[in-house]
Amino acid sequence: MRFRDRSEAGKQLANNLRNYANDPDAIVLALPRGGVPVGYEVAKALHLPFDVFLVRKLGVPGHGELAMGAIASGGVRILNDDVVNYLHISPEAIEQVEQAEQRELARREQLYRGTRAMPKLAGKTVILVDDGMATGSSMRAAVTALRNSHPTRVIVAAPVAASTTCEAFESMADDIVCVCDRTCDPFYAVGLWYDDFRQTTDAEVRDFLERASNRMATVKNNQREYAA
Repeated sequence: MRFRDRSEAGKQLANNLRNYANDPDAIVLALPRGGVPVGYEVAKALHLPFDVFLVRKLGVPGHGELAMGAIASGGVRILNDDVVNYLHISPEAIEQVEQAEQRELARREQLYRGTRAMPKLAGKTVILVDDGMATGSSMRAAVTALRNSHPTRVIVAAPVAASTTCEAFESMADDIVCVCDRTCDPFYAVGLWYDDFRQTTDAEVRDFLERASNRMATVKNNQREYAA
């Protein structure tokens, strides 16, 4: 199975999440940047609030696409010990990469959210969305960080994922939902499952957030008019 682009992938993923449609205690959070177009379509189809949750991959020095871990808002750091030990990556090298990614995390937090507060997640069902999961390090950091906000349930959702990654999340998340997981093997890379895998820009992330905010404002206004 291949997807035309992230928007199409999000619409198909929403079909697998339809049990959460119109749930007043559910919210969709996407991992920027690639997860945002996917998560927006999920939230739109399910009539749920939408926001972002900031996570940054820690790339192996000299091989940035290979993840040795990830960081997330709230000071959470996850390391892939197998990668770190196999490549003999020093603590100093890890610290250098982490500092750079912390700066980018803070930049994006300000750019995407500004003065807008993070949604309250206590007692909520949080649907965490990304455009795909290879090692799953970014998603693991996100789930770990979100647990500190005391949601009732954390649902990990992605259009595509490696089967071993899905298995790893079975004990970490309350549910994992993929359009293509065990049928994706051999997995290789997320981008191979998309015809159009262009990088999502900061401007596009902000646009999706604004559209989602306007959609929810319209829903609330309609509810008030109906109640009146």
